[in-house]
Amino acid sequence: MAKTGVLSSDPTVRARAAELKKELQRLVRTIVDDEDYSIHNIDQAKDALCALRELKFNKRSTATTTTSSLKLHEAVSCPEEFKCPLSKELMRDPVILASGQTYDRPFIQKWLNAGNRTCPRTQQVLSYTVLTSNHLIREMILQWCKSQGIELPNPVPYGKEEGVTEAERDHFFSLLEKLSAALPEQKEAAKELRFLTKKMPSFRALFGEYVDAIPQLLTPLSESKSQSGVHPDLQEDVITALLNLSIHDSNKKLVAETPMVIPLLMEALRSGTIETRSNAAAALFTLSALDSNKALIGKSGALKPLIDLLDEGQPLAMKDVASAIFNLCIIHENKARAVRDGAVRVILKKIMDGVHVDELLAILAMLSTHQWAVEEMGELGAVPCLLRIVRESTCERNKENCIAILHSVCFNDRTKWKALREEESTHGTISKLAQDGTSRAKRKANGILERLKRAVNITHTA
Repeated sequence: MAKTGVLSSDPTVRARAAELKKELQRLVRTIVDDEDYSIHNIDQAKDALCALRELKFNKRSTATTTTSSLKLHEAVSCPEEFKCPLSKELMRDPVILASGQTYDRPFIQKWLNAGNRTCPRTQQVLSYTVLTSNHLIREMILQWCKSQGIELPNPVPYGKEEGVTEAERDHFFSLLEKLSAALPEQKEAAKELRFLTKKMPSFRALFGEYVDAIPQLLTPLSESKSQSGVHPDLQEDVITALLNLSIHDSNKKLVAETPMVIPLLMEALRSGTIETRSNAAAALFTLSALDSNKALIGKSGALKPLIDLLDEGQPLAMKDVASAIFNLCIIHENKARAVRDGAVRVILKKIMDGVHVDELLAILAMLSTHQWAVEEMGELGAVPCLLRIVRESTCERNKENCIAILHSVCFNDRTKWKALREEESTHGTISKLAQDGTSRAKRKANGILERLKRAVNITHTA
């Protein structure tokens, strides 16, 4: 007898199940056949199994919902702009990310909860993670559904995380106690807390409920007389658990204001394994989502070790370091600190070498609102480099950032006007951007052209 249920009655779900099985087979083959398989492979296989299980047991609440959902799946393919870039399905609750891209709320929320700090589509570093409902797209989707005779299902609720059981709470306390024990127990407890705070948001929330929990987590690092005496794996697990905690919005203020946290993160930036250093930078980025934390982290002197690590150029850490510096420099006082600590020289050298140009141009554009930064850019030969990027790059955001920096240079350093005029005369670079660039790029390019034109008129008049 054929089995009944969602998998046998819904063609879209059956297709999804087949896709998950295929992915699961691939992952299992990798784990079985490849001796060098990664933990990530195991996590992916586990996620695929969980998704398959959810499909198998996910039953419709009413016959009406089943009929309308089936009709939705079988309807003519919806316009691409109505599909979520992550799920590839019609959006039920469209929201706008800081990058300006629109996603379906549950899918982008899952992406953010996993600790990602970039836009999935553009890879742009996010300055904040608050989601804003896109009422216009929602209304357009409703109108399209109505024209197709489709009833759009209600948005999938995305509520608070599930609570922890008493047994889990007791286990949490026992792990914290082990962090004050001998090294083997410390290592075991730190590794498990790293895992639990990554996989279970409810465990992240637990740290916010108990005032002594974060200091206890840091005990193995804070009680050591020098970081060189801390076992590298133990330091990595504690710092990574701290990163996981900082992802939880309710913890950000508490974590940053715990006296030991920022000094230990700064020490980890200087002396840890490359994964420890990268995760320390990521933790500073995540904590700096709050403006009050930006100021606190900046005053603590964290920009200097971040810039030193950026200068060092460790590939695994570059994105996290750049993200942290970008977020911290949103407030003006940290721009001055970054410039004083050598950010302009380091960033400009990396851009000239073609390293992480997108992220570093965004930081340089932000710093260009500070007078000291503009002066240093002029001295370090930034203008020819930036003009070349505007001329050769295919990335509109990079062109926009370059012309914004050049605009600041043009209005603060008249000795660079000659180079700008020669570029315009030879290649028409600025005029092209004034016509074809983004709205901001057009505004900045036209500002430069107007300034150069006015300078020529003044010269002729004189």
